[in-house]
Amino acid sequence: MKDKRPYSHKFFENRDCRYYPCHQGIEEMNCLFCFCPLYQFPDCGGDYRLTADGVKDCTGCIRPHIPENYDLIIAELKRRKSPPGKKK
Repeated sequence: MKDKRPYSHKFFENRDCRYYPCHQGIEEMNCLFCFCPLYQFPDCGGDYRLTADGVKDCTGCIRPHIPENYDLIIAELKRRKSPPGKKK
């Protein structure tokens, strides 16, 4: 039997999660980045809105949950290397 996901370290789907699905419209939900590692960055590249209190609401963003975006997110984290506000 051929492995459908030879790079399974890049994908994890938790259909038993009580919040699944947390976003609508995704056929294969990648739960690996359940909490988006780019959330801390104002220019994260995702589709978010700010609440009246200035908090990011990412319910409209599916960027970290699309399996093909794993490499893009890892590359972005490597590029940034340090948290916002810290000198590189």
